[in-house]
Amino acid sequence: MQDFFKPVADFCNSQTFGWSDLGVILLLTVLEGALSIDNALVLGLLAKRLPKEFQASALNIGMALAFVFRFIAIFAAALLLRWTIVKFFGGAYLVYIAVRHLFFETKQLEEGKIGLDEHGNPRLLEATGEELTESETEQEIRGRVPVYVKPQTLQRVGIANFWPTVASIGLTDIAFAVDSILAAIALVGSPPIAAKFHPKLWVVFTGAVLGMIVLRFAAGLFIRLLEKFPRFELAAYLLVLVIGLKLLGDWGFNSDWSFNNQPRIQKALGGWNQSFEALEERRRHLAHAYEKWLERDWIFKVPAPPAPPNQNGQAAPPPHLLNFHELRRPEAITFWVLMVVAFSIGFIPPRKKPPKQATA
Repeated sequence: MQDFFKPVADFCNSQTFGWSDLGVILLLTVLEGALSIDNALVLGLLAKRLPKEFQASALNIGMALAFVFRFIAIFAAALLLRWTIVKFFGGAYLVYIAVRHLFFETKQLEEGKIGLDEHGNPRLLEATGEELTESETEQEIRGRVPVYVKPQTLQRVGIANFWPTVASIGLTDIAFAVDSILAAIALVGSPPIAAKFHPKLWVVFTGAVLGMIVLRFAAGLFIRLLEKFPRFELAAYLLVLVIGLKLLGDWGFNSDWSFNNQPRIQKALGGWNQSFEALEERRRHLAHAYEKWLERDWIFKVPAPPAPPNQNGQAAPPPHLLNFHELRRPEAITFWVLMVVAFSIGFIPPRKKPPKQATA
């Protein structure tokens, strides 16, 4: 029994607390809620396929499945983001979904109106406030879900139709959760190389859980927020863009490009290996020169970080050129200024449309 609880005890002992973590939790909660509005609308449309007496149960069970998945996915993301290539794909994915939403997606929510059903769940209505027809509902589902299941396969009424719908709700929520999980892990930063668990995983868990709870039981708050400040969804995707660029910066400037600890990659590079070793030598030289400039000439006089202790004869980890979590460094200041600016854009009131002039 003691061995069973040892991983739990190790995880709890590895977590660290700072007062700034509370601000990060608040940001993650708001980001989760803002990014999940469209998710909640899709889940409501899927549940609408069921009789009314089963809709709330389907949403609750689907949400419970999503909770379990997110805990597993957060652990997996924290482990995978230790790898250089995963940082690249994670950052590129966040930048992709932000750019796609900001510049290429049609604004579907402008064509309709968001309301609440009798259970307090978000629902999509026509611009006139009327319920969507069955064909309009299916059209919305087809355009929003990652995997569309034809309604002909869900024609059986009652419990026989219940579990396929629950599975569809759970899978849809899983697909929509990828961006928020990646953004949360990228926001708290990469863990120390020797750390078994990320010391800030509890921050990511708390932000994800609070965001889901708020959206599930207080969705009206976010809907009223979006009605009053329609640019808030824009702000959420701007935050995702900044976080994605941060993850790409971590990949590009903090990775070990000599691949000394990855013999398979060295073998695959072949004759290119020397070029990458030279690139890594220049990166390390630039990192050390930058640290000296910060300590000597930067306004905040940031001391160089101490050399990490030698553990079990292992080589010291490569120096980081960029450190987004030391708030006195220029890159950290730039990152958080951009985050504040992106967040503030959401609270800019919309332009008032000029009244239409009556024609004679």
